[in-house]
Amino acid sequence: MKLRCAIIDDEYLARQYIRDYIHKIPFLELKGDFNSPMKAMELIKSNQLDLIFLDIQMPDISGLDFLKILDNPPMVIFATAHKEFAIEGYVLNVTDYLLKPFSFERFFQAVNKALECHTAKTKSIQENPTEKDQTQLLDQHIIIRADRKLYKLNYEDLVYIEGQKAYVSFHTYDQRITALAAIKDLEKKLPQDQFIRIHKSYIVSVRKILSMEGNMIEIKGKKLPVGKSYRSLVDALFGQHK
Repeated sequence: MKLRCAIIDDEYLARQYIRDYIHKIPFLELKGDFNSPMKAMELIKSNQLDLIFLDIQMPDISGLDFLKILDNPPMVIFATAHKEFAIEGYVLNVTDYLLKPFSFERFFQAVNKALECHTAKTKSIQENPTEKDQTQLLDQHIIIRADRKLYKLNYEDLVYIEGQKAYVSFHTYDQRITALAAIKDLEKKLPQDQFIRIHKSYIVSVRKILSMEGNMIEIKGKKLPVGKSYRSLVDALFGQHK
């Protein structure tokens, strides 16, 4: 199994040493390197990539902002000289965060993590081809098929749902269950008086929201981003009508 990858970095030397690292690893296949995120858009939208090595501070658009506008991004490893963006990177569910200059050993650790994630997802799809159709939403709970088990989650225990390409993760206070499902389908079916979509990647329990600051809400001791197109709905919860 090979991971199809691309480099997005405005610095030529940075792209060069990442290319050199990629060529040393048999399970990586470089599909392209770009000095601007927008130049990689066509390749990303055509689903020809499994992994992106993405810089953060670039002239046209930052790596963070670019990742936020992608509907179904591949796995992302941030490669940056700026450690202050690490927390926001993990909020966006990136696979890893490499701080320049990084060693080959650290690079290999990051891509091996990506390979493990990709392998697990591929295996799950092969073993459970109809799993997506077997997530059932009932009056007070949801039935989820994952890991060859059936899970019953009461709505009152569900804190938030996180979309990850063809998968979603259901988060309670003490567990996380990942299954094949589409977040847009869940948005339509979940009780609208109990759950609200705040971002292309997140649906949250209205009752579990603790606070809002700027474009972030706090839930379960975790801060989640509020997308621009969902901001008015979240503002309304706090009585902030514009």
